[in-house]
Amino acid sequence: MMAINKIRVDEAKKVTWIGFGINIILTILKFFAGIFGNSAAMIADAVHSFSDFVTDLIVIFSFRIVNEPADETHDYGHGKFETLASLIVGGTLLLVGIGILWTGVDRIIEIIYGEVVPRPGFIALIAAAVSIVVKEILYQYQVVVGRKINSKAIIANAWHHRSDALSSVATLFGIGGAYFLGDRWRILDPAAAVLVSFAIMKIAYDIGWDSIKELLEFSLGSEEKEKIYNIIRSVNGVINPHNLRTRKVGNYPVIDIHIEVISSLTVEEAHNIVEEVELQLRKQYAEEAVIYVHVDPENQIDPED
Repeated sequence: MMAINKIRVDEAKKVTWIGFGINIILTILKFFAGIFGNSAAMIADAVHSFSDFVTDLIVIFSFRIVNEPADETHDYGHGKFETLASLIVGGTLLLVGIGILWTGVDRIIEIIYGEVVPRPGFIALIAAAVSIVVKEILYQYQVVVGRKINSKAIIANAWHHRSDALSSVATLFGIGGAYFLGDRWRILDPAAAVLVSFAIMKIAYDIGWDSIKELLEFSLGSEEKEKIYNIIRSVNGVINPHNLRTRKVGNYPVIDIHIEVISSLTVEEAHNIVEEVELQLRKQYAEEAVIYVHVDPENQIDPED
């Protein structure tokens, strides 16, 4: 189990450090392109890339904690630190989106009231195109690794990269329109920044809400519960599985279930059935799943039901 966890953490650190290095380069490139290219959209995009850089650090730090074994202060391990990292990623994205929206709307108002805005430079256009390609590749790489190691934090961070790629698409069109279509269309640059902000905030909501549900210990969905019931019913000797309760601890579920067995069974025979139930559930949900199986004699009324 420890070997599997170490492989998982090593994969997570590797993919995140790669993103970390790329984000540093892109952030510097975009800031220079935005400043020297007179582009509000590109500066907003640079801020977004900087937030990617920050969330990479958060994910790396969280995985150092997640890999720690259970101890006297964390009986169920440190898995929820990964959930907390996902929530911080979502919160950071939300703040970035609000900041970009504010800046973009402010610039649009200035243009409407007649303020002269310089034409974006070609360097900003090139930076946007480079960012789209690099960020999409980084997204694809991280989301594949995140699904492979079943990591919410890595997948959330991958979507952060995808949101950056999407923001660069809007930035490219905004800068391109302002650059090629003349003075009347320079409003397209801040308008692109506003569009970027809405895309970022939507992704922030999706990531943040999933993390909040887990931290508030929402139960698994009805489909997942039915899957658990079907697995338990498939075990020979199990009668009437009931009173299923579920939640998540980080990346793994907690499953609490009552089953009935024939009342004439010995303690050892009933114990063997429980072990088989746990084995089948762990095959589906991994060794680290926390499973409680309470055994009742057949047809006995359970006071907890």
